[in-house]
Amino acid sequence: MASVPEAIVESLRGVVDPCCRDRGISVVDMGLVDDVRVDGQGNADVEIVLTSGWCPFQVDLLDEITAAVRTVPGVADAAVRITLDTAWSGDRLSPAARAALRFLPEPVEVGDRDAFLAATNSEPGADHDR
Repeated sequence: MASVPEAIVESLRGVVDPCCRDRGISVVDMGLVDDVRVDGQGNADVEIVLTSGWCPFQVDLLDEITAAVRTVPGVADAAVRITLDTAWSGDRLSPAARAALRFLPEPVEVGDRDAFLAATNSEPGADHDR
């Protein structure tokens, strides 16, 4: 049986990062969940980091995370805070999120770089002015 903090993290896999909604990447896979603690009375404290301090979705994100945490059995109440002590970086991405955000194939997957670039640049709608 999972501990309450582990159950909280699992519940947050259902909360999608607003900036990655089109790719369905959760706040867990984006690496936004920094810390989860639950006291003896079931009060959960969740700290998150943002990909940007200018995130226009932070209020909605806090509300979504709080609502998800409150659904976890064993949680009486939840406080979700943004931590400014930890900076977000791409190193926090899960392998699944990294793959979903990748626009180009891994370099080892491209046998002939010049052929790949020629094929990519000849696709209809390709931006040739980059």
